[in-house]
Amino acid sequence: MTGPPASGEAPPPSPLRRAVFVLGVVLAFLALLGLGTWQVERRAWKLDLIARVDARVHAPASPAPAADAPVSPDDAYRHVRLSGTFLHDRETLVQAVTEYGGGYWVLTPLRRDDGSLVLVNRGFVPSDRRDPATREAGQVAGESVVTGLLRLTEPGGAFLRANDPAHGRWYSRDVAAIAAARGLGPVGRSVAPYFVDADDAPNPGGLPRGGLTVIAFPNNHLVYAITWYGMALMLVAAGVALLRRPRAGRPGE
Repeated sequence: MTGPPASGEAPPPSPLRRAVFVLGVVLAFLALLGLGTWQVERRAWKLDLIARVDARVHAPASPAPAADAPVSPDDAYRHVRLSGTFLHDRETLVQAVTEYGGGYWVLTPLRRDDGSLVLVNRGFVPSDRRDPATREAGQVAGESVVTGLLRLTEPGGAFLRANDPAHGRWYSRDVAAIAAARGLGPVGRSVAPYFVDADDAPNPGGLPRGGLTVIAFPNNHLVYAITWYGMALMLVAAGVALLRRPRAGRPGE
């Protein structure tokens, strides 16, 4: 049986192997550098988005767009004002979790003077008050003025939970689906393609409770950028250390 090889390391790699190793390190470094730079650019975009949304939220309320007016992401969270009459018999309950616990958003069509409808998220009610009869005081009649934030439609449903209009189970505020289920008319003509989150102006009886819009934009891009840049520096340091590591000569030298 042969014993272990004599002490000493293998000879230095050939120039070709060293060149391939260096090229691999350089390509990996550039890739990590690119990922870090992308996160820096994403951070700048996110900070600009937050600033623009904050400006819309705190601007004076302006008239809500007409039902046939196009809306875009640049309209999200606009501070708007509208007036009309609520159609309480057409309200829709959308499951919600808020600082007050689990319950429902109350989405009620508001008929404006021109006959068009806007879905208004009047606010939150707990599960034991989902029946309108338990909050009759809040079913205001006659002309109402609403101020709040314009929100873009939320099609499809929530994470892993699709809306089920046939059984009245709603997990997102899908304007087109709610309008179809309630027989409100076509979106973009009779019905506005957005909904409005009502502000915290109190409703009679205290429900629904408005003003609970959560505006949060996660911004971890600086942490991600530092991580990618750090990995790039560690890669270079490891590569240089491997290339400069002294090697013992062959046995007998």
